[in-house]
Amino acid sequence: MKQFRSFIRKEFYHILRDRRTLFILLGMPVIQIIIFGFALTNEVTNSKYAVLDNAKDIVSQKLIQRIEASQYFEGATRLYSYDDIAKAFRKGAIKIAIVIPPHFAEDLGQLHTAQVQLVADASDPNVANTLVNYASAIINDFQQNEFNKDQQLPYRILAEQRMLYNPQLKGAYNFVPGVMAMVLLLVCTMMTAITIVKEKETGTMEIMLVSPLQPLLIVVAKAVPYLLLSIINIISILLLSVYVLEVPVQGNLFLLIGESILFTLVSLSLGLLISAGSNSQQTAMFISLIGMFLPTVMFSGFMFPVENMPKPMQVISNIVPAKWYYTVVKSVMIKGVGFKAIWKETLVLTAMLFFFLGMAIRNFKIRLA
Repeated sequence: MKQFRSFIRKEFYHILRDRRTLFILLGMPVIQIIIFGFALTNEVTNSKYAVLDNAKDIVSQKLIQRIEASQYFEGATRLYSYDDIAKAFRKGAIKIAIVIPPHFAEDLGQLHTAQVQLVADASDPNVANTLVNYASAIINDFQQNEFNKDQQLPYRILAEQRMLYNPQLKGAYNFVPGVMAMVLLLVCTMMTAITIVKEKETGTMEIMLVSPLQPLLIVVAKAVPYLLLSIINIISILLLSVYVLEVPVQGNLFLLIGESILFTLVSLSLGLLISAGSNSQQTAMFISLIGMFLPTVMFSGFMFPVENMPKPMQVISNIVPAKWYYTVVKSVMIKGVGFKAIWKETLVLTAMLFFFLGMAIRNFKIRLA
């Protein structure tokens, strides 16, 4: 029994000395419960919206104030024409627009009926449906409390719905961009994450180190085959999306492919960085799978809206490459925008590419000992 306790004590010492194992056992559950607790929610809150008030009367102002007081909407953008609605949606500045027609109060007073148009960005059909339902509920509550409380003749405010980019509310319109980001990031990162460390384990690193190639060329040479294979993946995903899932490419096809190649390069560089800093293939695979899968699913906006999360998590989401690429694919493929609308995302991905590649070269050890 004494020997048994000694073995248990030895195993505890081994775990406590190994910081990576200790982090997995104690740190990962804490991080996961925090992330899942804040990110996993079906509610859509703090959504950006716009108002086009063509009436500008007392009743329309009261309705706008009621919407502004809701926790579901924030950051109202004032619009002045119907053209401004399309521009705001293309920029990604709003999720829903509320259009109040002229003579709003007059129609309610004389005809006892008025209309309000709700225009939603249906590239994410679940969010669009939720926001339309929220706005409709606020309008119904406003109608009931302001007009029908003591009136025998009912007043009605009809909410007309209009879904942009995806009028049929197909889930594939949101599913395809998210899957493209997740597949390209995970496959490229995992495949390249084991390239350099595999050379170390098989003992062929010595041959590479005595070659006349510079570390930069060695690292880049590791990524080129996976880049070519990833281009085939990009083309196959787009073909399946268009001809099987019936999700058309509304924007420039070559712009979409170019952005996809840029994101692929970012993923490959990240995989090379993981590989250069790992000592075994198991460690590299674990970091690339767990370390990339959870942030991609949770922080890219694919599964859960980023604006629902607390501010610190929204800041953290900015370092996840998939978030920027997901925005690019939705903008180009679904909304049909050009480069002017996605230049910021392109710049961020380019900066990530140079950062990850530079760090991979820096961590590439030219000596085995």
